[in-house]
Amino acid sequence: MSSPLESYLRHLTLERGLSKNTLAAYRNDLDKYFEFLERRSSDPVAASAKDLEEFSISVASSLSASSRARLMASLRGYHKFLVMENLRVDDPTKRLRAPKLALRLPKALSQQEVMQLIEASGPAPEDESADYLRLRNRAIVELMYSTGARVSEIVNLDLDEVDDSGLMRVRGKGSKERLVPVGSYAKAALDAYLVRSRPTLAARGAARALFLNMRGNRLSRQSIWEIIQKAAAGLEKEVSPHSLRHSFATHLLEGGADVRVVQELLGHASVTTTQIYTMVSVDTLREVYLAAHPRAQR
Repeated sequence: MSSPLESYLRHLTLERGLSKNTLAAYRNDLDKYFEFLERRSSDPVAASAKDLEEFSISVASSLSASSRARLMASLRGYHKFLVMENLRVDDPTKRLRAPKLALRLPKALSQQEVMQLIEASGPAPEDESADYLRLRNRAIVELMYSTGARVSEIVNLDLDEVDDSGLMRVRGKGSKERLVPVGSYAKAALDAYLVRSRPTLAARGAARALFLNMRGNRLSRQSIWEIIQKAAAGLEKEVSPHSLRHSFATHLLEGGADVRVVQELLGHASVTTTQIYTMVSVDTLREVYLAAHPRAQR
């Protein structure tokens, strides 16, 4: 018979479709909790509200607010699962209070900075003398900005998931799929990679992946991070693969796109998550207004 923890993690996998990274984080949080209870000779199934409160106090100083919030979510989910499975009657997490998280606005690049990043990542598709690795790198950066896909979604793309009609099938969080249009610039860069670069890389392996490394295997998230870092060397700000996703959303909203459409393109479960980008756009509008209107300020 599996333990309550294993049953809970299986529930998260099958019923909620959480990613491997999220499951690993939940397991890590609960392992810490169980170790704490073991030192107190407390049963993980029958833990009291006082056990939970003292555990949360014991780890508070060593974790950031976001890590503490995730820890509270792990504990709540686990104990609610125990109640749902009739393994205990009450939920001892009702008195737990998650830390209030500061609102962090996503840092988007300007359109000019995105163009600099793209050009620094590799040559234009029409450059016949282009190095095949730099053609690949340009296709990756163009595609990330064109679709707003997460880096994990890009590395998990298979060869048949971008079709000739200009649509890309993305497998997002919780194994949810969505279709995202691919812009003409990204399509041209991708075509150049597929025709002039990928065959050379594929000859060294047998991966179905769209983007391959030097050994012909699926490119890793770390490799894409390094590609972005190298391309961003000339920009005077910190840039990550997620910066392209932030920029994609911000530039769409600044261009007049509906927030519900952007939500669908990003694969957000709730429009509330997407609406944070509207705050960035409003700030941009305010800056332009203050700079341009003759009576905006003294």
